[in-house]
Amino acid sequence: MSKGVNPVLRAAIMEIVHNQLRDNTPPEVKTTLERLLAEGQTREQAEELIACVVSSEIVDILKQGQPYNETRYLNALRKLPQLPWD
Repeated sequence: MSKGVNPVLRAAIMEIVHNQLRDNTPPEVKTTLERLLAEGQTREQAEELIACVVSSEIVDILKQGQPYNETRYLNALRKLPQLPWD
């Protein structure tokens, strides 16, 4: 995530990532973290990449006025380190 992001917003998004990892919900978040670590990302980098997917999903929800789309979220996780907006 960009260094210019609001620190409160960044903390909230990182909390989502940490909660998903802790609760193993969805399990693909932990799988993605492990894959990114195996590919050479640091844990911080991997969590930041996952946070980018979380933030992209939030933006899509707000822009489209539709509920959370787990399929879209999981597909974006699978594509990391390619960012959702690339």
